[in-house]
Amino acid sequence: MSKTFKINPKYLVVLVIGMIGLSFASVPLYDLFCRVTGFGGTTQKTNKESKVVLDKKIKIRFDANTSPDLSFNFKPAKNLSEVKIGEVDTIKFLVENQQSEPEKVISTFNTSPPIVGKYFQKLQCFCFEKQTIKPNEIKEFTVAYYVDPKIVEDPATKGTSEITLSYSLFKVKD
Repeated sequence: MSKTFKINPKYLVVLVIGMIGLSFASVPLYDLFCRVTGFGGTTQKTNKESKVVLDKKIKIRFDANTSPDLSFNFKPAKNLSEVKIGEVDTIKFLVENQQSEPEKVISTFNTSPPIVGKYFQKLQCFCFEKQTIKPNEIKEFTVAYYVDPKIVEDPATKGTSEITLSYSLFKVKD
């Protein structure tokens, strides 16, 4: 005595449409998740400075990379900064287009170790902004940031003495 199991085709259609909808929603949902939790080294954007500055310093290393299809010179003005936790600091990145044509570019970023991303607060950043750089033009981009004092309270980040902020520059495809 075997029973046959019948599936209503309407349910299959709803299931397929739901899966397609979730696939389109997954990118913005993942982006939101990363911004809220700092997952993957995603830094936080803020418009207010820290009210607390600790008497403890932390080293911030700066790194800049370009995609292989760009002939650009992209580098931080300095490679290392030592700041008090909670203190606002700024770093300048220099971008030079060494090509004979103007190029549209965009940058992304992350922190290392990734767990500190939620404590790295950016007040000003050039990331995710499309920029057009003319041939042989040198532009200066500024990042203003601080490290949230809560970093010393989190057991996962309590002993962190150094953070790397890394930017990658990519060509924007029209």
